[in-house]
Amino acid sequence: MESDSSMDDDEAIALSLAGDLSAYEVLVTRYSALAHRTAALLGAGDEAEDVVQEAFVKAFRHLSSFRRNSPFRPWLLRIVANETHNLTRSRGRRSDLTVRLGATAAVTSPDDPEGEAVATDRRARLLRAVRALPERERQAVVCRYFLQLSEAETAQVLDCPLGTVKSSTHRGLARLREEVGRDLE
Repeated sequence: MESDSSMDDDEAIALSLAGDLSAYEVLVTRYSALAHRTAALLGAGDEAEDVVQEAFVKAFRHLSSFRRNSPFRPWLLRIVANETHNLTRSRGRRSDLTVRLGATAAVTSPDDPEGEAVATDRRARLLRAVRALPERERQAVVCRYFLQLSEAETAQVLDCPLGTVKSSTHRGLARLREEVGRDLE
């Protein structure tokens, strides 16, 4: 077998379907960090690890229904998003978005306390505003700007039409600009 780093997703999927669990492990290794970040940003909080494990189990079980030669990443992230949605719906509450998004914030120089204070305040206002967005807008903004997915990938992950992603992102960003101000752009 080729080394893990040179095996592309299609080859790993083909070998996985043929029963090679080490090939599936290549996919798990490749996408674990992104899947974990996705679950955390979409609301799994402390339970992100459980969500990711369940998503990888479900992905493996449904690998035979995966459309070959399609990108694996958005297909997997859709499963992660669905698992996160199921968790947050059953939990009936949102995790603290500040914890989820805090790790994605820019770090300023430690010798600039005023800049750090301004950045911290700006970050706090942004996080409050993102937390206050309606769910569809919040999900679209998180996918597009925190996970840096394309519009098409976001549509696949959120299981909605491309037009919905565009309008939800537009509305979400407009609300954020209004709430936080243009200095965040």
